[in-house]
Amino acid sequence: MSRRIKRMNPQPRDRDERKESRPFKARSAKKAGPRPGGKPPRFAGERAERRPPKAKLERAEVERAAPAKSVEALLPTKVQTVTVTADENNMRVDRFLEARFPGLSFSHIQRVVRKGELRVDGKRVDSKDRLEEGQSVRIPPLKLDAPKVVGELSEAAQKTLKALKEMTIYEDDDVLVLNKPAGLAVQGGSGMTRHIDQMLEVMRDSKGQKPRLVHRIDRETSGCLLIAKTRFAASHLTGAFRSRSARKVYWALVPGLPKPKQGRISTFLAKEESEDDTIMRIAQHGDEGASHAVTYYAVVETAGNKLTWVSLKPVTGRTHQLRAHMAHIGHPIVGDPKYFNIENWQLPGGLQNRLHLLARRIVIPHPRGGVIDATAPLPPHMQQSWNLLGLDASRFDPIENAPEE
Repeated sequence: MSRRIKRMNPQPRDRDERKESRPFKARSAKKAGPRPGGKPPRFAGERAERRPPKAKLERAEVERAAPAKSVEALLPTKVQTVTVTADENNMRVDRFLEARFPGLSFSHIQRVVRKGELRVDGKRVDSKDRLEEGQSVRIPPLKLDAPKVVGELSEAAQKTLKALKEMTIYEDDDVLVLNKPAGLAVQGGSGMTRHIDQMLEVMRDSKGQKPRLVHRIDRETSGCLLIAKTRFAASHLTGAFRSRSARKVYWALVPGLPKPKQGRISTFLAKEESEDDTIMRIAQHGDEGASHAVTYYAVVETAGNKLTWVSLKPVTGRTHQLRAHMAHIGHPIVGDPKYFNIENWQLPGGLQNRLHLLARRIVIPHPRGGVIDATAPLPPHMQQSWNLLGLDASRFDPIENAPEE
C-alpha cells in the first residue's frame, strides 16, 4: 500500500499532483461485506433513507405548481453579471446557462448567445466556446418559453416512450434514472439522429415541461443516467452536482494489475483537438484550458493477473476523466477506442472489443428529502466478459471506503 504509481512522463509536479497516486486505506472486506440478498453495500456513513417518504411524494402533487414559480423567479429580469467558478471552468457557454438556469429551452439559449446579449469579459462568444474560471459573464433578462400543447402520441412516439420505460430503473414525480445502453448518445451531435435528449420529447407533461438532463455519460458507456422531470428537481439536482453532493461509482475492466491496488489519481486534464478526433490529455497546472481532476480507484477482482475488474469513484466530473486517468496509470479500459494505447496487446478470446465501462451506481440527495440510490446491471457485453473470466459481480466493492472530498 505504500508504493506509488510511476508516472508515464515524469515532469516536475506541483502541490496538487504530489498526491497523484496516493493509496487510500480500506476496511477489511470481512467487516464490510455485502448485505444479505447480494445487493451492493451502502457508501460509508450514508443515510439509511434511500428515497423520499411516501408522505413527501404525496405532498409533491400538491406542491407541483409552486416550484415552477420559484424557478421562474430565479431567472434574471434585468441584466446581471456573474463570475465563472472553479467547477464551471472549461464548461461550454450553453451548458453554463443550462446549469445556472434549469428550464431554459435550447432555442432560447442559442438565441441570446447568437444575438450577442450574453457577453464574456465584454466580448461576444459562440455557444460552443469554453469558459475559464474568474471570467465575467453578462447575463441578459431570461424567460421560460410558453408550453407547447401536448397532443396524442404517434406510433413512433409510443415506441420511444416504451423504450424509455424499459430503460427505467427508478422513477417518481420529480426524478427518473435510466439504465442507458452502450452505443446510445445522451445528446445530439454531428450526424446524430437518435439520442436520450431527443427521446425525452415524448415525456412532455400537460404544461409542456420536458424532462431535463442534469449530467451526462459517454456514448459507449452504459449505466445510470439521472433525469429531472420538473424544473424544481432540475434546479436542486444540478446544484447537488455542482456542490459534489452526488456520488458515483463506475466499474471497468483493465489489462494488468494496478499497483497499489487502491489509490487516488490527481492530475490536470485539457482538451486536445485534431481534425479526426478529440481527446483529453494530461496537462500541467496553468496550462490553457486545464482543469483539476481527481479519481479514486480500487481493485475488486483479478483474472490471472492479465485482466482486472476495477471500481472507480470520480470526485470531479471532467470529460473522459476515468478513461484518461486509467490510461495515464498504464491500465487503459478494455475496448476504449480513444485511450487504449498498449502496443501488441491481444484481447482474450470471447471478449468483445467494446468499451468495458459501466456507470454502476449513483447516490444523490432527493430534491424533496431522502436519498436516491440507483444501481445499474452489467450490460450484455460486460456480463459476457465477467462470465468468461469467472468474475463474481456480487463481490464486496472496496471503493465503498474511498474518502469523501
